Amino acid sequence: MKKIEAIIKPFKLDEVRESLSEVGVTGLTVTEVKGFGRQKGHTELYRGAEYVVDFLPKVKIEIVVASDVADRAIEAIVKAARTGKIGDGKIFVTDIEHVVRIRTGETNEAAI
Repeated sequence: MKKIEAIIKPFKLDEVRESLSEVGVTGLTVTEVKGFGRQKGHTELYRGAEYVVDFLPKVKIEIVVASDVADRAIEAIVKAARTGKIGDGKIFVTDIEHVVRIRTGETNEAAI
């Protein structure tokens, strides 16, 4: 099993969710986050005063999938989230050793 964490632009969330649904992903967790990478933030003007926004709003999507589905899920995220501009985000993939569904006690593949 693999855990896929994707940091994407907020306006791409619906497209990514639909794309993941098409490849069979049945559940995901979404968190609103802030951060920066190569973008290094930007400058904005508010009420005549200029200020630097260091941390940009992003959305973090977390899914756990069977190992054989991981590549398709990653491709779906990349295809849906890509704008071709700086700040499109990153995807992190880690191995999951054990999963337990709290309600039923199901474990591993049956629990995802």
